[in-house]
Amino acid sequence: MRTKDDLIHYRREGRGAPLVLVHGVGANLRSWDRVAEVLSQDFDILRLDLRGHGDSAVIDGEYSIDAFAADVIRMMDEAGVERAHLAGFSLGGLIAQRLAHGWPDRFDRVVILSAVAGRTDQEREKVVSRLQMIREGGIEAITGAAQDRWFTEDFAKRNPEVIERRIAELKAVDLPSYLEAYRVFGTTELVDTLHEIAAPTLVMTGECDVGSNVRMAETMHRLIPGSELRILPGLKHSVLVEASDQLAGYIGEFLKRDSEGNQGMANG
Repeated sequence: MRTKDDLIHYRREGRGAPLVLVHGVGANLRSWDRVAEVLSQDFDILRLDLRGHGDSAVIDGEYSIDAFAADVIRMMDEAGVERAHLAGFSLGGLIAQRLAHGWPDRFDRVVILSAVAGRTDQEREKVVSRLQMIREGGIEAITGAAQDRWFTEDFAKRNPEVIERRIAELKAVDLPSYLEAYRVFGTTELVDTLHEIAAPTLVMTGECDVGSNVRMAETMHRLIPGSELRILPGLKHSVLVEASDQLAGYIGEFLKRDSEGNQGMANG
């Protein structure tokens, strides 16, 4: 049984309504840095390190959406946060879907950012192929492609230090943990429960994101009752970095909106 000292690390900052931020594969709580900095002016933000990521790489345990979701709930309990808004990026978006469905009494509003909602057979094959590539060539097998998959060409040219930092972070991850966490993308199927999510939900993704693409965002938007959809023009998977202020504005506006206020956020 885990002790208190074994619990996942987290960071708490800001003031206002509680907001939980969940990161993606190979990242850590710092991936939300700029967005969290802006949102902390209006929200009491709780960020965590998922098992196998960041400072929590030594924590053992099952790698599944249910296990990750349970970790978030434990972290909230440890921090004394009974109810909160919720935003998840990439794998964190999958976790947010599971939390919104399984713990509806804990979350008021939900933001699903650059996530997936089930995959086509072809997309699942891509996940399996990518996993095999990493097993055979190590994390270096994907660092070269990370720039093209994540960042727009213009941003990469103007911010080489950001690219270098991201590649360094990938090279530093615990490979077995990365593989196990990434495997979740190819084995998790949440489409059948999306229609049961009751919390007001905002779905967002980059227009050019090849991993968490527009088709998946549209699927989530169609299946989650009353959800809103925003496609971010020209952006890939690095929306937290390339559009941090813009994202913080969209997320803050959505989370602060009164349930009886303006409900008509435009798509696109």
